[in-house]
Amino acid sequence: MREVLDLPDASPTSREEFRGHVTAGAVLMDGQGRVLRIHHRSLNTWLFPGGHLEAGDRSLAGAALRELCEETGIATESVTAVDAVPVDIDVHDIPENRAKAEPEHTHFDFRYVFRTCSPELSPQYEEVTDVRWFPVEDIPDERLRSRVQGFPDRSENPASR
Repeated sequence: MREVLDLPDASPTSREEFRGHVTAGAVLMDGQGRVLRIHHRSLNTWLFPGGHLEAGDRSLAGAALRELCEETGIATESVTAVDAVPVDIDVHDIPENRAKAEPEHTHFDFRYVFRTCSPELSPQYEEVTDVRWFPVEDIPDERLRSRVQGFPDRSENPASR
């Protein structure tokens, strides 16, 4: 990411910055020790909800919340941010997408933890083929798993920081 940020012509928040760009992701926890994951249609894999920043996003945490609600159909008012600081920054490569005329590129995914008590989901099937709750212990990334397990049972408004 540092290499992209150091480029004089870089636009790291633009989805058209194919040398690498920032995305925002959400790790949604419920009251039963589970996290919500989506099965991404075009990538054919289980991911945390998230995606590209849009012009109206005021923060990375706000973009993560917007993407979470768009992809899962969960109501914004039923979600609370746990912290204003990202729990993780995941760096992963995205394969070429000829249909979108996008070359292979890298995502720098800033992930935020949210909590909910609402089981009401209505997935956005244009991008998502399935939405499921998984035990926190099933998070494949050991570092992320230990960080999520370490969150106290509290929530705060990220705007208050």
